[in-house]
Amino acid sequence: GHPLTDRRAVVELIGATTTRTGLKVECALDTRIYEKGLKVSDAEFARLDITGDAFHPEWNYTIRPRQPEE
Repeated sequence: GHPLTDRRAVVELIGATTTRTGLKVECALDTRIYEKGLKVSDAEFARLDITGDAFHPEWNYTIRPRQPEE
């Protein structure tokens, strides 16, 4: 193992991930500044197609593209 001393170490560790079945992971550090305090209304949130995983759904979930509004 390698100590996770900074964000770069985490990105490099994730990016070095492979599996016996051939999975290769690409990873990049996003250094952009994002505006804080943006609010999503309950109605906007309800329109998201979010499915929680059986294992820790609060951490693991899938967000699928929304269907076009008619």
